[in-house]
This record gives sequence, structure tokens and C-alpha cells, in this order.
Amino acid sequence: MDEKIRFIAAVQEDPRGNFTQQCARFGISRAKGYKWLQRYREHGPEGLRDRKPVPGSCPHKTPDAVEDRILLLRKKYPHYGPKKLRPMLMEMAPELPIPAASTIGDILDRYGLIRPRRVRLRVPPNSSPLAHAQQANDVWCVDFKGDFALDDGTRCYPLTITDAASRYLIKCESVLRPDETHCRPHFERAFQEFGLPNRIRSDNGPPFASKALGGLSRLSVWWLQLGIEPERIEPGKPQQNGRHERFHLTLKQHTASPPRSNATDQQRAFDRFRHEYNDVRPHEALSQTPPARHYEPSLRPMPDQPQAPHYDPDVTVRWVTAKGMMSFKGTLLYVGEVLGRQPVGLRQIDTDEWELLYGPVLLGHLLVRKGVSRLEPFR
Repeated sequence: MDEKIRFIAAVQEDPRGNFTQQCARFGISRAKGYKWLQRYREHGPEGLRDRKPVPGSCPHKTPDAVEDRILLLRKKYPHYGPKKLRPMLMEMAPELPIPAASTIGDILDRYGLIRPRRVRLRVPPNSSPLAHAQQANDVWCVDFKGDFALDDGTRCYPLTITDAASRYLIKCESVLRPDETHCRPHFERAFQEFGLPNRIRSDNGPPFASKALGGLSRLSVWWLQLGIEPERIEPGKPQQNGRHERFHLTLKQHTASPPRSNATDQQRAFDRFRHEYNDVRPHEALSQTPPARHYEPSLRPMPDQPQAPHYDPDVTVRWVTAKGMMSFKGTLLYVGEVLGRQPVGLRQIDTDEWELLYGPVLLGHLLVRKGVSRLEPFR
């Protein structure tokens, strides 16, 4: 900077005004000399400080029109990140040069639209129970998202059903009570609309399961009569239904933060979210495509009437009374009222031991010791 000031002083003090001679004296070109002189006239001595080079243009800069599209889509879907926004933009505007997801993230960050992630302890998921869900309707996952209060003080119990393979959201319904009476109509409508799955996976709580033999409840007995096998995760291991559990976090972000004013408004929010989740929102596990592109209804229609299970010829059938009792070798045994008026099967596996079945579900073992029959529940 000292050299620049001496040059300016020399130019101003030169009586002949020979600018070319002064530039040669200081060993600079005429262009650089004029640039120093122009900066001095505009900004004074501060204008002579060294500046970082600034490119006149950036050939790789994202066009303003693309940035505008990115910002508008982010504001419409504030919970979507760069990986989901990019395929949506490519489909909506194929004529525009959509940048990489990392560049989209930089743009969102520059405009203050990125929220820092919370530090969270992560554990490896256990996906082995889901290995058989290879195609749509192999397994449906069901659960209640945690209940919460609406603005009018009533409680909302969201019943959710998803397809494990395609992640398609079958149902998202607010029920008044988490029991069989209020849940069964929603399952009936789901079966009528989408057909029957092979299995339904749930936790061990009511109304999906109970403490009766085989963990059966009235709802899961009805599923068996329709030809659907109940599948329960191990107690205390929600990660075995991890896909569905993770979905509940997304559901909460979009529909319950904050809760709506009443049950009607909350259900309306669930319905809007279901459409967006199935038909619009890209899913990372589906190569950033929405679940609707991967789901097809089941080829098994819902029957007009539930049917009692059929047993192989080597199985002896016994009928359970309305009060849950069954006779075996002259002894009345309590099987459970959830199986009232239903046929159970007995398969002999040893001279004094039988398996007790309801359809494909092993309920327990019947043991005969010294003429006394005893029922041991299956654990």
C-alpha cells in the first residue's frame, strides 16, 4: 500500500503530468496505474488496500429461476429435505437444470431454511423380522400413534396402518377409544378397499393382542377367521416395527405440531397428509419415489363372512363354549372367552402331550400326567 500512495503522490506532484513516465518509474502498467488512481479518487487511501479477487461471473451458478423454484417448494413442504425436493423438482420442471441435492442444501442454508439437527444416539436397526415383506400386502403394520389433546380438550387416538414393503399409508384415522369396537370398522373399510394382507404386525397391546392364550384378542381372532395371520413384535422391542415407528414421527411433524382445534379438523389434516405421503412425498427407501408407485391392492378380497379355521386330518377338533371352556379326556379346561364358540385343534406330539392350536397359532400344550390333564400356555 505504501508504494501505491507514493505513486499517487508522484503523479499529483509531476509538473509535466507525464503519466506514462511515472508508471514506468514504479514498474507498473498504465492500466494498473489508472486503476490505482481511480480507486484513490473514489475512496481515498482506503481504496488502495489490497482486495480479494472477485470473479466477474460464475458459469456454474444455479440460475435464479431454479433457486426460486427450490425456495417455493421448500416453503410448501417445510419438512422435506434436499433429497426429497430434488426428484420433485426434476419431475415438475424437467426443462430446468436442477442441481445436486448438496447444492440444494447449500441454497436452503443460505436463505436460512435449514434447521440444525439435534444430536441423537442412534442404534443399528434390527430388520430381520421384516425380511419376508418382499412385496405389497405381505405384511401390514398397525399401531396407535401416541394420543394427544386437541384444542377443545378431547383426546385423539390416531390408528395407523401401513404396508411394510411399499410404505403405503393404508389408513390414518382418529378414533374415540383404542379398542376393538372403535377400530374394527376401520379395518373392515381397509379390507374392502385394499383386499386382505397375508399378515398384520402389531405390538402386544390391546386391541391387537391380549394376555389370553396365544396372545389372541377378539380383533386378532377375527383376522384369523379372514385368513390373516397376526404377527407380534417382542415386548419392549419397538425397533422390530421400526419402519412404522419412524413413520409416526413424520406424521406428528405434519399433522400434530400443533394439534388441530377439534376431531373434524384433525381428521382433515390426517386425510391431507395421507394423500401427500402416498402420492407426492418421495421416500428415500424407494429411490426417492412416492409409495403409491409401488403399491397395488391385494388380490385376496374380503369374504362376505368370516370362516372358522380348517385343520389337517391328523388334528382333533374341539369346540370351546361361550364361557371359554373345553373338555379334554373328561376334564374341563379354560381356554379363554376370546375363543368362545370357536373350534380349536389338538395335535398329538407324544404319548401324553398335545399341541393346542387355533388355526396356525400355537396356543399351548396339553399334558396328561397320572390321568390329570393340564394346559400349559405357549411362551
